[in-house]
Amino acid sequence: MTEQDVHRLLAKIPLLKAEIGKVIVGQQQVLEEVLVALLAGGHALLEGVPGLAKTLLVRTLAQATDLPFRRIQFTPDLMPTDILGTEILEEDHGTGHRSFKFNPGPIFASLVLADEINRTPPKTQAALLEAMQEGHVTYAGQEHALPKPFFLLATQNPIEQSGTYPLPEAQLDRFLLYVRIGYPTEQEELAVLTGTTGTARPEVQPILSGDDVRQLQTLTRQVSISEELVQRVNRLVRATRPATSEVKFIQDYGRWGAGPRAGQALILCAKARALLQGRFAATSEDIKALAPAVLRHRILLNFNAEAEGLTTEDAVVALLGAVS
Repeated sequence: MTEQDVHRLLAKIPLLKAEIGKVIVGQQQVLEEVLVALLAGGHALLEGVPGLAKTLLVRTLAQATDLPFRRIQFTPDLMPTDILGTEILEEDHGTGHRSFKFNPGPIFASLVLADEINRTPPKTQAALLEAMQEGHVTYAGQEHALPKPFFLLATQNPIEQSGTYPLPEAQLDRFLLYVRIGYPTEQEELAVLTGTTGTARPEVQPILSGDDVRQLQTLTRQVSISEELVQRVNRLVRATRPATSEVKFIQDYGRWGAGPRAGQALILCAKARALLQGRFAATSEDIKALAPAVLRHRILLNFNAEAEGLTTEDAVVALLGAVS
């Protein structure tokens, strides 16, 4: 890419945020984390109570990026083939020859919304693992490549446990970021009530193309990060492991720590956040801002922590305070 290409791409990022802001009121941190996951080439899990516009955010992002979009509503009776696709028997009416042809499922899109992913059994949840990690689907011994970019956003509701299947740790680790969505402020909620109960319907215009997203993902990896920051990320991730950690909170309450994938995720996300803000070098502030979303689903606490009402959020705060 030339310098002119880089400036053209960076100029589109504020326009993208503004276009999404036509529909999504507030939630700036959530939007930033979702865009970080997109630029870093990973996937994101969105968690929030019903009515916080999780699905609307993903649909609006699809409109603003002009990416092929598919939504999969996860239910208890959903099967892996409903996601990945299946083979159908075709007949050539001229020759009478019959053959099987792979019919792609909804996973074959650039932006996929896995809505309420914890409502489907583990067998169906696991159908996403290969697609998320490898970027292709294997069916009947044949590999079928997914489009590039491929970005999966999954949602789940944290307050309903009946009829749900919590994602196993191995699958949670495939998500680059675990994004938690909170309630809007009073002014934001007032703006939502005013803007969504009338006749006006904002039209979202596409800002980024698929090529733009691919170029931004390439550019993200070219953002510089100092050796000192890489070492800090390494110390931070290693400090999450109870067997070797010197952080008292982890020694007392940790059960399982993050693996090397957490360090890779934190560095890539720090680079993506820097690029979103128009910088070509990651800083310690980028690490601090994204550590909760990167680590909260990669740390397991013991029963003592649960009894005392402590969460992985508390663990991340303790880690950031102890690891310099």
